[in-house]
Amino acid sequence: MDRLFFGTAGTPVSSIGKDSLSGIRRVHELGLGCMELEFVRGVKMGEETARKVRFLAQKLDIGLSVHAPYYINLNGDDETRLKSRERILNSARIGQICGAKGVVVHAGFIQKDSRSGAYEKIKQELTGISEQMRGEALAIALRIETMGRNSQFGSLEEVLGITEVEGVLPCIDFSHLHAVGGKNNSHEEFAAILNNIENKLGRDGLDNMHIHVSGIEYSPKGEKNHLEFEDSDFNYKELARVFCEFNIKGNVISESPNLEIDALKLKKEYEGSTCCK
Repeated sequence: MDRLFFGTAGTPVSSIGKDSLSGIRRVHELGLGCMELEFVRGVKMGEETARKVRFLAQKLDIGLSVHAPYYINLNGDDETRLKSRERILNSARIGQICGAKGVVVHAGFIQKDSRSGAYEKIKQELTGISEQMRGEALAIALRIETMGRNSQFGSLEEVLGITEVEGVLPCIDFSHLHAVGGKNNSHEEFAAILNNIENKLGRDGLDNMHIHVSGIEYSPKGEKNHLEFEDSDFNYKELARVFCEFNIKGNVISESPNLEIDALKLKKEYEGSTCCK
């Protein structure tokens, strides 16, 4: 990607229509550059609609990603893993028709395993999914998301490590990382996260990022709810400055309840940073 784009997780709140096509039009009207198609309750979009989505997004130059269903656990029992694989594959199939570049996945839960044991099981599942995707000529990345609870697979180290599987890249949710222990909320900590990404993936990792961000409510157990920036302690202004300083590229998706308002706030902070002028 040639620069950093900002957008919404699903159709903007201010969109008159609530479907994906209306959402893409509204994102364009707002001066934003990307949108994530939310398949979180199931992959319900058909191929005909997906082709219309692709045409409109390309026409308006809106970058797309998809978020796979929440009901995924690649460290579950046999039936759960089987259903999880199919949900990921269906997301990738429809996502590719839409022209999306990545499928965001919540990989699973640690459960009774050690973290290393869960890692190996999830790695095995992702390897099989990636192989099947290549067999179906699905040229769309699997983006494993950093998560907001210790009970979930998705620490920064795990998400970067699992990129050893071909076709797998990270989705960095800075708000989730903050929710685990209340840290990762300063200029130095944001910079350390980006340094870790560059150390693992090289400059290519910073030039092809997929990011989630919002205000966040959390407890000692981790994430509770997404909030608007102004209702939380999340330091989005410093995050925007660090984005600028590292000259990262890719898509930044707002998951705040007010979606486009916080997407535009972050975009304004980013574009107003001294290093971006």
